[in-house]
Order: sequence, then C-alpha cells, then structure tokens
Amino acid sequence: MSQGRGDSPEKTVQIRRCSCVVKGGRRFSFTALVVTGNSQGKVGYGYGKAIEVPLAIEKATKQANRQMKDIPLVDGTIPHKVIGSYRSSKVILIPARPGTGIIAGEAVRAVVESAGVTDILTKSIGSSNPVNLVKAVMQGLESLRTRETVATLRGVEL
Repeated sequence: MSQGRGDSPEKTVQIRRCSCVVKGGRRFSFTALVVTGNSQGKVGYGYGKAIEVPLAIEKATKQANRQMKDIPLVDGTIPHKVIGSYRSSKVILIPARPGTGIIAGEAVRAVVESAGVTDILTKSIGSSNPVNLVKAVMQGLESLRTRETVATLRGVEL
C-alpha cells in the first residue's frame, strides 16, 4: 500500500501483462486496477494501461482519485444488506456486528477497506474477474442509503 498524489492510500488490486505480436517479436503492455479511499466513506477505482507497470499504476490512481464516491457508513459497517452486480459478477454485502472484521476476497476487501468499512460479510457469485468484482462492489455501495436519507425522500419523520 503506497501513498498516491492525494492523501488517500491506494491499493493495487491487479496487474496484467498483455502482449501484441509485431514484426520484431512481442510488444508487452501492462494494465493496473487500483482502488483508493480515505477510510471515512469515500472510495473510487481506476483502470490504467501503459507500456510500463509504474505508469499504468499512476494512470489508474489518477482515474481512481477522480471517480471517488461517498458511501454511507453506520458504526463501521454498511446500513443494510445489498446486492451489487456488474455483468456476470454479483457481490452480496451484509452488515456485520462490531468485532466481526472484513470477511471478503481480495478484490472486494480492497474496496471495502478503502471505504473505511471495518465489519462486513461478503459473498461473490458468478465471475471472479477482479475488474468486474470491483465494479459490482462499487455499484452495490453506491446504492446504499441510510434511514435518514430514505425518511427525507419519503417525507416521513423517524
């Protein structure tokens, strides 16, 4: 975990090597999937491509910092159960009691840790592609709403 340009730590979820066959042999390029967050309810992800790994990570980090989203947190966990999906990946996010910790795979863990969640249960279903899993988790986290938000939307007092 290294420090990015902003004050938000970045987590590199995946680095892939791609090859393109040209006249003189193979030309390699790299892609990086990076998740950044401030551990207080803001999180974003980025995907960068470049000829070298550090450049790919730098591009992905810039994109992640631009795409930061606010996530509602309640006592270190999420307000309610939610299912996030992207293409063939589904992720079930379940709030947990304090002391449970983060029960998640590598890609999902990177996102929820960066968001500042300390207690959560997760289960991924379908494709285990890290890019799709990160997008599914982000979709699920973006659809979270607190009780207060729902009450104001409905015009009801708690």
